[in-house]
Amino acid sequence: MDNVLHLQVPWEQVREKLKEINIELTDEDLHYEPGKEKELLDRLQKKIHKSREEIKGFIESVSANRGKAS
Repeated sequence: MDNVLHLQVPWEQVREKLKEINIELTDEDLHYEPGKEKELLDRLQKKIHKSREEIKGFIESVSANRGKAS
């Protein structure tokens, strides 16, 4: 699987929307550095019990919707 996140808006906007959608996610859970996508996806996989593919797709869909949940 390609771990690279393809974001259309800055990560900060995506992170804030993800926290609105799932209030259990913390800043620590959503800590992200470019090039370290695997670590982010692994953390979220453990926290929300979804596959890495599902998490990556969801993050990218939030980004594509300019921070608006679909």
